[in-house]
Amino acid sequence: MEKEAAIIEAVLFIESEPQDEAALSRISGLAEGAVGEALGLLADKYAAEDSGVELARVSGGWALRPKQDVWESLREHYARKGESRLSRAAIETLAIVAYSQPITRAEIEAIRGVSADNMIRLLSERGFVKEAGKKDVPGKPVQFGTTKEFLRFFRLNSIADLPQLEESEHERFELR
Repeated sequence: MEKEAAIIEAVLFIESEPQDEAALSRISGLAEGAVGEALGLLADKYAAEDSGVELARVSGGWALRPKQDVWESLREHYARKGESRLSRAAIETLAIVAYSQPITRAEIEAIRGVSADNMIRLLSERGFVKEAGKKDVPGKPVQFGTTKEFLRFFRLNSIADLPQLEESEHERFELR
């Protein structure tokens, strides 16, 4: 099983995007069961405290990435320009979208109390939000949701991995 784990490790090293088990099986030529076992071996290998890398489930797939404490030390050098900085208004808008998706521009503005045009444009350009459909009401306004890039940036496997809100915080995400 060590050779299979080495193959999967090499695939994850080469691929820039997270890969699910089916893709890893197709790329490596290994059966999905063998891929699962290889992923288990790699998870154990990278769980060691002296490793600067971890095997992580990210946006529905598997990826090798720096451990959080190591990434904090390297972020300034390796992060894409401007990646690590979002304004308070952008973070607020992104949180509203993440916790309330799908949500329309008007609904975001009703929650924030200010225009959301610039923030939605900025977050769309950064690849954090996208059009997620149209609301079934007169005028069919566009609804927004988060993207896989949002999940990758915040090191989440799925939107369900967002921190849970306390009851008092739920009110902040409700329409006024």
